[in-house]
Amino acid sequence: MAGNSRRQGAVRKPGSKKGARVGTGGHGRQALEGRGPTPKAEDRPYHPAAKRKASSERDAGKGGRGGQGRSQNRSQGRSGAKSHEIVGGRNSVVEALRADIPVSTVYLSSRIDSDDRIRDILREVTARSLPLLEVSKAELDRLTDGGVHQGVAIQVPAYSYAEPEALLDLATGNGRTPLIVALDGITDPRNLGAALRSAGAFGVDGLVVPQRRAAGVTASAWKVSAGAAARIPVARATNLVRALEMYKEAGCFVVGLDGDGPTEIGDLDLAGDPLVLVLGSEGKGLGRLVRETCDLIVSIPIAASTESLNAGTAIGIALYEVARKRRDAASA
Repeated sequence: MAGNSRRQGAVRKPGSKKGARVGTGGHGRQALEGRGPTPKAEDRPYHPAAKRKASSERDAGKGGRGGQGRSQNRSQGRSGAKSHEIVGGRNSVVEALRADIPVSTVYLSSRIDSDDRIRDILREVTARSLPLLEVSKAELDRLTDGGVHQGVAIQVPAYSYAEPEALLDLATGNGRTPLIVALDGITDPRNLGAALRSAGAFGVDGLVVPQRRAAGVTASAWKVSAGAAARIPVARATNLVRALEMYKEAGCFVVGLDGDGPTEIGDLDLAGDPLVLVLGSEGKGLGRLVRETCDLIVSIPIAASTESLNAGTAIGIALYEVARKRRDAASA
């Protein structure tokens, strides 16, 4: 019995206000039952996700410049796709407004030097009754992720891609000989923007890019395109090789542009025919299957074999040669 007394007394810890507890008294059963399912991160008050949710709800309730500005970086849904893009730069904004692109908000710096483009922007804003917010340069820097905005930016919906077949319909519907550019493995949106700018300058009917592992029409592409993204449709192909084969079946010649092509672009006899010009990445060039799908591989002659042209420059040179040959053929 003495041993039992010592054992009971040992349950009580020094300094504890509670007396000795004999048996579980149901406490073990409660521990096994647990506390129920773990709440979602956004429902736990001290979790960062809950704080972000509360901040987002406050911004949505406030409206105006502050709410719109802070919600820009949280515009992605569960799929990761943005619901809108911020396009900065005077030329890009003017072209987008003239092309009647849906614009939800126009941001204008509170201290901006007016010129013809700014006056054109204000004229379009007034004619279309678009929301105009006067913001600071710091706010514009934040909205455009530090890009060159020249004191003006617009919020536009996420880019709506066309289908590859639609580019042929566009050309034939307008009575033109199809001229399409396909980009294989171009991952830098600035190169895509440069290709769009060249396409707008030389009468291209549209661009085709792969759906995966390729640059899309982001704000960076918009900016470099100088507004051409508002005029030149871009199609996304689930499988670029199948899209090229579809163009061939429709009567187009598919010509690849690569540094080791046996034919120079200036000697291309197919320039006046329905044409799909395919450009590979600067580092890897054309993919094997894409190269095998091409009817012909052409090159751009340059002075040094150790040098290479970036994608934007190469496509501009190639399109100039095609446009020149078509113009000469039309005047002959």
